[in-house]
Amino acid sequence: MGNLFCSQYPIHRRFDLKGSTFGRTTDKPESEIDPTVTLKDLDLNYLFRLRKSWYQEFCRQVDRDCDFLEQERIMDYSLLVGLHFRGISCADNLTPSSGRSSGTRTPTGSGNNFDDGAPRLSGVDVDHIVTDPNRWIHLGINMPARAESTVRRSSVSDTPQLVGEPTGELYDIFIFFGIIDILQDYDISKKLEHAYKSFQYDPTSISAVDPRLYSRRFRDFLFKVFVEDKI
Repeated sequence: MGNLFCSQYPIHRRFDLKGSTFGRTTDKPESEIDPTVTLKDLDLNYLFRLRKSWYQEFCRQVDRDCDFLEQERIMDYSLLVGLHFRGISCADNLTPSSGRSSGTRTPTGSGNNFDDGAPRLSGVDVDHIVTDPNRWIHLGINMPARAESTVRRSSVSDTPQLVGEPTGELYDIFIFFGIIDILQDYDISKKLEHAYKSFQYDPTSISAVDPRLYSRRFRDFLFKVFVEDKI
C-alpha cells in the first residue's frame, strides 16, 4: 500500500476489491471512515470512468495478470484502489454535498483533516507536472479519471447487490490501483475453507474459491466497476 500510494497527492479513499460479497464490508459508520480506513467491495459507492485509451489498456493488463495468476493457481488477490479527489485540500471533508448533478463536481469541505502524511512536492506546479504523460502518468499511477456515485437497490435476497446503480453525480479524481496479495495459492487450507463455508453460505459469495472461478469473478467485477468514459 505504501508503494502504490506513494504520491504527491493525499489519498482520500482507499478500497480493497475482490469481487466477492461474504465479509466484504467494513461495518463502520460513516462518521468513523477516514482516509486511513481500507474499504471493501460492499462499501464501494463509485464507478470509475477512464478515457478510452486507458480503459483499453486497463482491460488488457487485467486479462494478462489474471491469466498468469490463474496459471500459477493463485487466488485471494485484490485490486487496491486509491482515490484523490481533485480540488480537495488536506483540510476538506469528503462527504459529497446533497443533491445530484449530471455535471462534474468535487465533494464539499467542512474542516476534517485529511493529511495522511503522503510526500508532497514543495514549490512545484503539481498540476503541470502530472499532465506530462511521458513521466508522471502511468496505468494505475496518477491517472486522471472520473468517479460516478452509485447507490444499491434494497434487496430481499440473501446476496447483496455488488455493484450499485449510477446516479450521474461525477467527481474529477486521480486514481491509483494495482493487484496485490498475489502469493496465496489454492492449497489444502483454502480448499477446506471453501468446503466449510460452502455449507453455510452461497459458494460463489466467498473469497476462497478455485483459481479459475476466482479469476473469472474478479475480472467480471472489475469490468463493471471500471468503464469507458464516453465524453
